[in-house]
Amino acid sequence: MSPFVEKIIPLIIAFFAGVAAKKLKLLSKDDAPVLLSFVLTISLPALTIMAINNVQISPGMLLIPILAMVIVLFMYLISNLANRLLKLPKAMFGSFLVGTMIMNTAYALPFFQAAFGDEGLARASLFDIGNTFMIFTFTYFNAIKYGDNVKTDRIQWSKFLKLPPLWAMLIAFMIKLVGHELSPISLNFLNLIGQPTTPLVMIALGLYFEPRLKRMGTAFLAIFIRMGLGLGIGYALTWILGLEGLTATTVTVCAALPIGFNTLIFANLENMDREFAATMVSFSIIIALFYLPLLIYLFG
Repeated sequence: MSPFVEKIIPLIIAFFAGVAAKKLKLLSKDDAPVLLSFVLTISLPALTIMAINNVQISPGMLLIPILAMVIVLFMYLISNLANRLLKLPKAMFGSFLVGTMIMNTAYALPFFQAAFGDEGLARASLFDIGNTFMIFTFTYFNAIKYGDNVKTDRIQWSKFLKLPPLWAMLIAFMIKLVGHELSPISLNFLNLIGQPTTPLVMIALGLYFEPRLKRMGTAFLAIFIRMGLGLGIGYALTWILGLEGLTATTVTVCAALPIGFNTLIFANLENMDREFAATMVSFSIIIALFYLPLLIYLFG
């Protein structure tokens, strides 16, 4: 069996373990945010510091978060053009638009770490920073615009600046800049704390998996825009800018990531179409379970 396949199969098993745990009522969908909160605040920052500490920083890497933001803007334009034909109800279009704009970068991290090690994880984390910035600013603004939650009075711009992975990345870059070597105890501690990241993310995705048969054709159009046209845009950007190697792979593959589960959070928070959001997120996750490893294989 291919070493690549051997690394990917455990990720798929972990996803279905989450699905099974929910079916057997060992865990529930409400446990998924707890697992992801642990990843976001504790294990992923540790893993990020380790990854950046172990890689050679190149100028091309600094383009990755910028290109993530550019891709989100393309998704915004394409989805608005699509709605000129679809003429969706306001609440449904809000979920449609937000879904195409939010890339599930948490989904990418385990696959990139399995396929490319610290080099891949560092680049995927940089893409995540650009994507996350857009989620809590421009994308959230559109969720407010198309929702009907009158209690929402302002965009929470400060959320992005409070993200632990962002600060972990800045700390790691500072450590490399000053040439400081982490002690063996520090490295062992960061490795220990960072290890749960991969299984917890995949189990949480399994808990989130909740397909519903609502407006399937429209849902799959949103998935095609996010994952199909996103792939084309990512590939075009790397070709235009002359990016090569793992940086090009990161931008191309991450541009085709599934719809992020922040779509569900925003749909609930701003009273957009919740059932339609659940349909998009769930089916894009199951497609990406096989689509993403294929893209990593082809472009890696």
